[in-house]
Parts: sequence; structure tokens; C-alpha cells
Amino acid sequence: MYVENKNVPLTDLGGGVVRKVLAYSENLMNVELKFEKGAIGAKHSHPHEQIGYIISGSLLFQEEGKEDKVLVTGDSYYVEPDVVHGVVALEETMLLDIFTPMRKDFVE
Repeated sequence: MYVENKNVPLTDLGGGVVRKVLAYSENLMNVELKFEKGAIGAKHSHPHEQIGYIISGSLLFQEEGKEDKVLVTGDSYYVEPDVVHGVVALEETMLLDIFTPMRKDFVE
């Protein structure tokens, strides 16, 4: 399967956040997120493992039980299942998030 980014529709999540669901299977999903400066990825949890990569920009990463951490271009993070986490964009920021299994709630 190939996914051309230019052909993937944006989902406006509100508050200066947009998402593109890229390639996925039942077991794995690739998602691009863009945040305007100051946009908030509200604290939440889900039963999926998540790895994220900061393509550009910087953000304050917040994870339950850990000290808040500033992450910048080239940094990455891992979130265990069911752990509360969120972000605040310190500047315009683009992320690549990978989930396993795939997030069915993103495609329904």
C-alpha cells in the first residue's frame, strides 16, 4: 500500500490542531498532526502503544507521573497504553505519531 500525503484529507480537530491519517493496517497506524503555536493536545489516554516523532517545531510534552518535558525537532517519545498524556505547542509544530494497534476511532 502507498499513501500520497497530498491526497489525504485533513481532519480539523479544532483549537489549531489538524490530523491526517496516513498508512495503516489493523495492527499499525501512521498519523501526521499539525499544531499552531499555543495549540493544545488535551490530556487523554487510550489502550494503544504510541511513538511520536517531532518533524518540526517544539512542544511541551506532558505525561502522567513524569515531569513535563520540552521536545524539539528530531526528538521522539513513547507512551505506554492507558497512560494520560498531552501536549502544548510552543511554536508551529508537526508530529508523526505511530500507534499499535491502529486507532479505529480515527477512521470511523
